[in-house]
Amino acid sequence: MIPIIALVGRPNVGKSTLFNRLTRTQNAIVADFPGLTRDRQYGDATFEHKSFIVVDTGGVGVDDLAVDALMSKQSEFALHEADIVFFLVDARAGLTAVDRNIAMNLRKMSKHVVLVINKIDGLDEEVACADFQSLGLGLSYAISASHGRGMISLLQAVTADFSANEATPDEPDTVKIAFAGRPNVGKSTLINRILGEERVVVYDLPGTTRDSIAIPFERDGQSYTLIDTAGIRRRSRIDEKIEKFSVIKTLQSIKESNVCLMVLDAKEGLTEQDMHLLGFIIEAGKALVVVVNKWDGLDEDHREDVKQTLSRRLHFANFAQIRFISALHGSGVGTLFKDITQAYRSAMLDLSTPKLTRILQDLTTQHTPPLVNGRRIKLRYAHAGGHNPPIVVIHGNQLDALPDSYKRYLIKSFTEQLGLIGTPLKLEFKGSHNPFKDKKNKLTDRQIKRRQRLIKRAKRRS
Repeated sequence: MIPIIALVGRPNVGKSTLFNRLTRTQNAIVADFPGLTRDRQYGDATFEHKSFIVVDTGGVGVDDLAVDALMSKQSEFALHEADIVFFLVDARAGLTAVDRNIAMNLRKMSKHVVLVINKIDGLDEEVACADFQSLGLGLSYAISASHGRGMISLLQAVTADFSANEATPDEPDTVKIAFAGRPNVGKSTLINRILGEERVVVYDLPGTTRDSIAIPFERDGQSYTLIDTAGIRRRSRIDEKIEKFSVIKTLQSIKESNVCLMVLDAKEGLTEQDMHLLGFIIEAGKALVVVVNKWDGLDEDHREDVKQTLSRRLHFANFAQIRFISALHGSGVGTLFKDITQAYRSAMLDLSTPKLTRILQDLTTQHTPPLVNGRRIKLRYAHAGGHNPPIVVIHGNQLDALPDSYKRYLIKSFTEQLGLIGTPLKLEFKGSHNPFKDKKNKLTDRQIKRRQRLIKRAKRRS
């Protein structure tokens, strides 16, 4: 088993900074704002060819007591999973009552606890560390997570008994699923329902999930990564620095995913913010399943009104399946993976050149491309240009003049002919190159120069 190291400590002691340092990523949001990490964040790390997993936990002691209790529960889960616990304290702030309380609880657990004294920059190490010896946790390590000072000594000591990496067979491809939507639409509740455990903090307060949390998951032999993203508020409401960070993380998670589950709130209906987020998902070319949550409890008239609104306003996403569920009670959740699998397979479909060219020829025969300046636009052949989304590259003449209406006809027809469900299709157009064009121009230039020389000679003779 790969060892697990959990990072615990009160808010703003640098756990997320250390997480990013260990995993060599920017997956944990870092800002000078207490209580930033509210869920468990997992990351892979390697030191001197030895692999381990790092778990970043929420701090203890934020202002909102209800959220604080949930964060404490998440930290407790992480401690039970961990082989080693890094207890982080702040050298600049010194020893606090919260630090003493955490240390007391850690001593009760049969875990290997390592005291990590962070933010040592510009301080006398011996003086700074002496303040924390009263915690009675044994050896301590002074580091600067932001600048890397002391990291090698810490990791050499901690990983001394870890096994070096061995060659392992390739694992099956992991499908990354991003759960996107506005705050409080039920993304975390849906993930917890799928996982069957309280893995992500669920709290009836918009914006509880401030980071994008990646969670490994397996179903029917297929590996998945479930990504719970921070909800995106309207721009006018993004007035905190941390909210802007969360928006960036959400958009990054969408771009890195294979399939997006766009979660809507049936009771609130389709908002402009939902439309903007859907537009970003489609522009990114991601496979999509639209999930209408909180469907239970609505009367028939309300349900029919929601369906008509979705049908009218989501015409630009008509390739996506729409599912009506209740994440809280579980109704409809079991069918989502059928849609996810179908969308992923469509997004990764292998497309052969003969098949694509044959479809293109049939489509141009059924609906002939228009004339431009008396010449017919010619679409000669097509081939695959990429996956996720599937891209079809079409070669021909005068393609710059091809009307948008004809491009929409091609996209719709290719999607139907290829049986694509749940994924957008992108077309790229490349004009044919005339190999004699440049030679013809050069010949004409020579003729012009020769004619000019002849005219000069004729003038001199006259």
